[in-house]
Amino acid sequence: MVDHTTARGSGEAPVAEIAVIGGSGFYSFIEDPREFRLATPYGEPSDAVAVGRVGGRMVAFLPRHGRGHEHPPHRINYRANMWALRSLGVRQVLAPCAVGSLRPEHGPGTLVVPDGLVDRTSGRAQTYFDTGAVHVPFADPYCPVGRGIVVKTATESWGEIVDGGAMVVVEGPRFSTRTESQWYARQGWSLVNMTGHPEAVLARELALCYTPVALVTDFDAGIDAESAVSQAEVFRVFSANIERLRGLLREVVRALPTERNCLCAHAHDGIELPITLPGRH
Repeated sequence: MVDHTTARGSGEAPVAEIAVIGGSGFYSFIEDPREFRLATPYGEPSDAVAVGRVGGRMVAFLPRHGRGHEHPPHRINYRANMWALRSLGVRQVLAPCAVGSLRPEHGPGTLVVPDGLVDRTSGRAQTYFDTGAVHVPFADPYCPVGRGIVVKTATESWGEIVDGGAMVVVEGPRFSTRTESQWYARQGWSLVNMTGHPEAVLARELALCYTPVALVTDFDAGIDAESAVSQAEVFRVFSANIERLRGLLREVVRALPTERNCLCAHAHDGIELPITLPGRH
């Protein structure tokens, strides 16, 4: 069922409280999905948003690249995506993503919950605040509560997970050169990705909790003389680990708090916003 819904107004009950932004392998993640096609001031999201139950919680799923993977990372409408989720009532976002490793100890199949972000993109629309002096805090780009729950859940139920590390986000769609990759590694960064920015900063501007869960699919090109990334290998490793990732996120959804009191929820404290946000409550 498709509901051609526009933005929600203030005071309406949320359709979903948690969102997962990921690949098409997550369509089977939610039970009895209902689809919403949402209009936003920033155009259309990547695809319809599917909403259903996961572990007794109402969860929205948005395929970041579209269900046919038609949107490359530099052409994703990130502003529309995040706005649409908030308009449905979402306040907590889980963001599984494929990453390349810049560290030899983090091989393919490793799960990482990064705690830092470095932006190496160019030309992407990365703010909702085009007028006025509005500067949201972003020193720590990810929700500390969400990160803690992912690490605890993975450690207790799914084995080892890497807690921390900086993720550098590149423009794409090409992979890094060997020289670029070596430079990133020398900075002490752990992961390389193409979609984590501006997704995270837009979530913060909307006062959403945003938690990435990174699956290493490959060694980036500069790790050793043999390593070189291929799209086929990235897709193969991600597909081989998709059920593991879905299982982890099902447990994380159940464990996320129903009330928020983290830095993300207070991102607008002391700031007069120049725009009206959807579904404010």
